[in-house]
This record gives sequence, structure tokens and C-alpha cells, in this order.
Amino acid sequence: MKTKIVALALIALASLGTVSAKDHGKDVKKKSHQKMKEEDEEPTYVKAVRLINLPNGDCSFEYGKLQTKVHMDASYFFAQTKVDAYEKVAHPAPRMQYVVTLRGKLKFKVSNGDTFTIEPGVVLVAEDCKGKGHTWDLVDGDKWDRIYIAIPTGGDDHFIKDKD
Repeated sequence: MKTKIVALALIALASLGTVSAKDHGKDVKKKSHQKMKEEDEEPTYVKAVRLINLPNGDCSFEYGKLQTKVHMDASYFFAQTKVDAYEKVAHPAPRMQYVVTLRGKLKFKVSNGDTFTIEPGVVLVAEDCKGKGHTWDLVDGDKWDRIYIAIPTGGDDHFIKDKD
């Protein structure tokens, strides 16, 4: 099981563009050539939802996307399958982070009562590090396998908000 989670973590990191060509043992010149070819292609995206703090301390969210093939800085990452006690009640994110769901479907609820769904294929960008925070419940099944990827302090989350 641990091997499967590590493999899925590496796949998730690669899909978010956080693993460099150097890390895969590829020649940097090949990477530069590949990037030039890709610049001619239309960009592609993965769906994302970003949790944010409002000036009054409430938590809200916005729909958007993350562009693929963009290298994103990350401090560290870890996989998790169990649910800690603090996660079962309203809480802010402990740090700015991407949360990549590998298995499970969750309904998130923010301070004003609005909800959204996260499932595999949708990246959660957690930036509600202060205030009341958010809650969530599993919708399908009883498993939530996920990878947390910490965004460096002051780092760019690369989130592109959908147009209203």
C-alpha cells in the first residue's frame, strides 16, 4: 500500500509540474527543446478550487484552474490516508498547500454555508490559513487518500480564477 501511495504521489507531483527534468535524469538541453515545442501548443489545465480568507476572518472559495506543464515551487509533500481529529471540525489550513485527492469524494463547507465538491481530478488550493476555516464530509465511501504539497511562504500558487 505504501509503495502504491508513493508511486501515486510521484505521478501527482509530475502532473502538477513540480518534478523537474533533471530529477528524472533527463538532459536539461532536451528539456529546453521540449519547452520550446510546447510553447507552440495551446495550454492545458486541471480544475482547481481555492479556499481563501475574507477580511472579516470568514472562509470562502473560488473556482479556477492550474495550468499543466508549469513548474511550481514546493517546500515538501506527504501522503495521508487517515483522518486526524482536528480535520473533523471547522479548521483553517495549517499552511498554504495543494491537496491532491487520489481517492475519495468530499463536500467542503465554508463559513457562510456555501459548499463545493472535491474529487480526483480537482486540486484543492488551501489558502484559508486564518480565521474560522472550513469543514468537509466524505460523500462516497469512507476513504480519502491524498497528497499535501506545501507551497513555500510567499510563493505563487499559480491559481487562475474562473471568470465570473
